[in-house]
Amino acid sequence: MNIQSALNLDDIRELARRKLPRIAFDFIEGGADDEHCLRRNREAFQQYRLLPRYLVDVSRRDQSTVLLGRRYASPFGISPTGLAGLFRPDADRLLARAAAAANIPFLLSSAANGQLEDIAKVAPDNDWFQMYCTSDEAINADLVRRARDAGVRVLVLSVDVPVNSNRERNRRNGFSRPFRMTPGVVLEALAHPAWVLRYLRTGGIPMMRNWQPYAPQGASAAEVADMYGTLTPAPMVQWQHLQRIRESWAGPLVVKGLMHPEDARQAARLGVDALVISNHGGRQLDAAPSPLEVLPAIRAAVGDDIELLLDSGVRRGSDIVIARCLGAKFCLFGRPTLFGAAAAGEEGIARTLQIVRNEIDMVMAQIGCASFDELNAGYLWPAVPDGKPAGSTAAPAPGIPLTTKETT
Repeated sequence: MNIQSALNLDDIRELARRKLPRIAFDFIEGGADDEHCLRRNREAFQQYRLLPRYLVDVSRRDQSTVLLGRRYASPFGISPTGLAGLFRPDADRLLARAAAAANIPFLLSSAANGQLEDIAKVAPDNDWFQMYCTSDEAINADLVRRARDAGVRVLVLSVDVPVNSNRERNRRNGFSRPFRMTPGVVLEALAHPAWVLRYLRTGGIPMMRNWQPYAPQGASAAEVADMYGTLTPAPMVQWQHLQRIRESWAGPLVVKGLMHPEDARQAARLGVDALVISNHGGRQLDAAPSPLEVLPAIRAAVGDDIELLLDSGVRRGSDIVIARCLGAKFCLFGRPTLFGAAAAGEEGIARTLQIVRNEIDMVMAQIGCASFDELNAGYLWPAVPDGKPAGSTAAPAPGIPLTTKETT
């Protein structure tokens, strides 16, 4: 099977599995602990049904969406993913180019191998920059400055990694920091010679270029990665860190990873423009709910003050339609585009995006909705009134009182 014959995202995942050594494939695929959260993210979408309306003119369909003041061709974007260069050399640049060609956002991770200044030139109208707060306030401020100087329009702060999680697939495979190619890893990798040749030809572990300026002159890729590990995660990060970033960043500011309605309200009070509701793709807290489960309560909590995006578990165009009906304006996904990059480079990424776009278009026609912006809870069965999940009589979870001051 070649990339153009792939019919869905599972096909692309299978192509990537054949081309990647187990240590690399499992790094993309895996989650935390028992990986219940991974499964829960997919199962949540299966709890909803789309109720079609017929005798509606759907001969022309428009899935373009305005997000943070800019119109994108489709209501989805590429989530931030670290170490993409391990799966395909220069993957961040390929992802950015594919996103620009499709006119969707690409969220460059600060843990990427591509440098934010370079990627901003590749996709100047589509590049967002995602960062974590570190334990070094000077570095935090400098990352914001660099994004501003590079012309990045949207800054994304991820807040859902207070500590490293227990990713057992990675531990079993020996994928840990510092990363080393052990004899066992090398032996298994030899079954994927194209990947091995690219790995060796490009010099091994790719450099985390966003962190290279903060390392000693001449530091190797492994040494830069080790330095990054001393700075993140940063469990001391609190609301005041977000407030400082808001004060120093004049453009759209997005917070990724909040799941509690009261946290969403607090972010709104601090002037955040949008939220990405996410459980980090099931890679952090295995007992966490799926973002889709908490989406209605968060939408009810913030009203129309904040634009909501959703990621974690999105694998079909119908997932994006369901999320829109529940109150999310946009969706993000990361694993499918990494698999696309691993399977066939930029062509694989473009095919991934095309599949999702085609699925959204087909679902919109099937349910009798010509404009993505017109989707609402009326297309769900049963309907979702007042932010309560379908079939639920329970009120949204009670909030934890917060103020704009420091909380613990």
